[in-house]
Amino acid sequence: MSSPADTILARIRDLQDQLEEEFERRSAAFRYRLENGRVIFDAEARRRQRAFRVRLTDFLRGTRPMVVLTAPVIYSLIIPVLLLDLCVTLYQRICFPIYRIVPVRRADYIRIDRHHLAYLNALQKLNCVYCGYCNGVIGYVQEIAGRTEAYWCPIKHAARVGATHAYYAQFVDYGDAEGFQDGLAANRARVAPPHKAHSP
Repeated sequence: MSSPADTILARIRDLQDQLEEEFERRSAAFRYRLENGRVIFDAEARRRQRAFRVRLTDFLRGTRPMVVLTAPVIYSLIIPVLLLDLCVTLYQRICFPIYRIVPVRRADYIRIDRHHLAYLNALQKLNCVYCGYCNGVIGYVQEIAGRTEAYWCPIKHAARVGATHAYYAQFVDYGDAEGFQDGLAANRARVAPPHKAHSP
């Protein structure tokens, strides 16, 4: 018999599937398709997109000076994000096989595809590549951290947490000493199924 939490999680998964179906339906309306992970627009869609592009000079002319002055601050974050990406990837490659945790596919989180949009100028494309990479790394890191937490410490916090990963809802309740060992085993089995070989 499933718990109320399991029922809610199943409803969330159904809603996520419906949302993905809606995204796919809208992609047809905007006349693009994916081929081997590459975005392909038909010629008419590209022509229409180009008609909406704001020229770089006009874009820069309309940008407030204080916004321009913050650019070095924003772009300087690429260094810690690159280091985070590298360190977490190394951590996963070294530790996950030992723990037998299913590895996280980096390509599932880091998507660089907005530069294919013809209605963006060169600077907007650069910004979109930057944001896609940085936010993708954060999602990738959260998934690795979530699987690690599910393996080692699957206990809910006493107070509400602002944002949680996909595994948190099935963690053991805070203070449930009696259920902890069984909950630990169940959470480990979710991220590291027994008798299964994994390769990152």
